[in-house]
Amino acid sequence: MSKSITQTDRLILRTWKTTDIAPFTAMCSDKEVMRYFPACLPKKETISLVKRFHERYEQNGFTYYAVELKETGEFLGFCGMLMQTYDSPFTPNVDIGWRLKKAAWGKGYATEAAKACLKLAKETLALKTIISVASYTNGPSIHVMQKIGMKKVGAFNHPVLVITPDLNPCEVYQISL
Repeated sequence: MSKSITQTDRLILRTWKTTDIAPFTAMCSDKEVMRYFPACLPKKETISLVKRFHERYEQNGFTYYAVELKETGEFLGFCGMLMQTYDSPFTPNVDIGWRLKKAAWGKGYATEAAKACLKLAKETLALKTIISVASYTNGPSIHVMQKIGMKKVGAFNHPVLVITPDLNPCEVYQISL
């Protein structure tokens, strides 16, 4: 049973449900959606990712939430926060991130969902700072980071991207709440 975490005028951010698996698998196998990641994800890895999102929610009280269009209930992707512990000068830290299907691009959904997450982080979770990380080539996500008030604080070579060096370095943005 999914639980609504927060809402905006157009979106519901909620915990994941089994009916999200098929559209999320389709999204994660889309080469254009995944162009800033090392590879597309097969169904088994996508299911494992959703399981980790559930586990992180249970452990920390936050995760990357499923995002749905309020008007229709359509699954759009995810947005939320995760504690990141990979080796970098900026971690451990809570990271805000998003990934939306192609049909949802260019409508302001990522910005709207991210602003709702920042509000949740401040008012409910009492977090003090949030970072966001994206490949230097990922202009759309960097633009969202800037639109939600984040400022660039540095760059580093992400250890997960060593197999795809053309995605490094990653830029790091931060906001104080």
